[in-house]
Amino acid sequence: MRKLERDRDEGKVRQPGRAWTVEKWLTYWVENIAAATVRPTTMVGYRASVYKHLIPGVGKHRLDRLQPEHLERLYARMQQSGLKAATAHLAHRTVRVALNEAKRRRHITENPAKVAKPPRVEEEEIIPFTVDEARRILDAAAEMRNGTRFVIALTLGLRRGEALGLKWSDMTVTWKHGCPKKSACRKAHRVEKCEQRRGSGTLTIRRAIQQQVWKHGCPDVKPCGHRYGAHCPQRHSGGVVATDVKSRAGRRTVGLPHPVVEALEEHRGHQQVERETARNEWEEGGWVFTNRWGRPVHPTVDFDAWKALLRAANVRDARLHDARHTAATMLLVLKVPLPAVMEIMGWSEASMAKRYMHVPHELVTAIADQVSGMMWPDPEPDDEDDQDEAEPELTADQVAAIRKLAVAMPEHLRAQFEAMLPDDDEDGDPPAGALVSA
Repeated sequence: MRKLERDRDEGKVRQPGRAWTVEKWLTYWVENIAAATVRPTTMVGYRASVYKHLIPGVGKHRLDRLQPEHLERLYARMQQSGLKAATAHLAHRTVRVALNEAKRRRHITENPAKVAKPPRVEEEEIIPFTVDEARRILDAAAEMRNGTRFVIALTLGLRRGEALGLKWSDMTVTWKHGCPKKSACRKAHRVEKCEQRRGSGTLTIRRAIQQQVWKHGCPDVKPCGHRYGAHCPQRHSGGVVATDVKSRAGRRTVGLPHPVVEALEEHRGHQQVERETARNEWEEGGWVFTNRWGRPVHPTVDFDAWKALLRAANVRDARLHDARHTAATMLLVLKVPLPAVMEIMGWSEASMAKRYMHVPHELVTAIADQVSGMMWPDPEPDDEDDQDEAEPELTADQVAAIRKLAVAMPEHLRAQFEAMLPDDDEDGDPPAGALVSA
């Protein structure tokens, strides 16, 4: 009785009534709780884990009797069937979130997924682009359509959806004359027409472009017969859509370097030509990066363009997301303070820096040189020898002037002037103009 009272006071007693099964709770959680709170792309992973792996594997257990060993055996079976460790790890994260909610609602007293050991996932080593590789990519991007989109990825580190979701209204630019003051250009042209103009500005990230899975629109009583929603004649809620940014920290404003401003303005000019060519087929949406008809760029098309850019630049194959790692690493090399890096990259936690900021080889070498200079400094030359070598020789007129001045000085100052004079001649005779005591 005392144990029950103690568990009650600590909130460890589950609610009365018939216990849920794992299948019933997971179904309720994914369709009624998670679906209303997470992004559609996250729901794709949640539903796959729940319906393909968790319910078939542990769905028959009572929710309050599920043990960590049940989950660990499920993960082992998933890998034995040929699935990757990352798939089992995703199922583990999904059931952990679902059971956390069940515990908060007192359907269970402890979360067994917090005790269960998920399979280890080997993280792929990410090597950011070197400065030479980044420059080759920027040069090749200047020659391709929508190439400025990848300039932004390398220099500002925007996510793919954030870059594709930019609109011209998100950009503000301030121009200044680059020519000398009182020049003919300043008198004859506005600042936008100056050939040496300098631009600076900001870019506000407000939205992102995502590719969402199509849903069936046919009624249950008369289904279309297709397995996937993309093939349903009455499909809905799929395709390329604009959504909010990933998090509150993702909604941010970043500064634009002058070369990026120039690249964007040149891209605006090319887009105007395409707008005039498309005529009535152009769908004006104010997007910075569009297809030939003014609509947002499809993420798959953007992926193919990135791979083509790497081939054109003769750069090793890499993920598009590696450009974001490269931008974060450049901020590390430039010694930008961490709070400023978090604002630029849109991170909500400082721990993200460990994942995205890598120490390049050039920085490792520079640090080694600094350690070498501190621990094994170069021998410094003798100060006295340097002073002797650097001391200029006095001319005969200068010697005579010093001697004449010394004669007029008091006795205690005369010795200081004598120290400035060269040594006597080798034969011992005093030189011309030698001091003679009274």
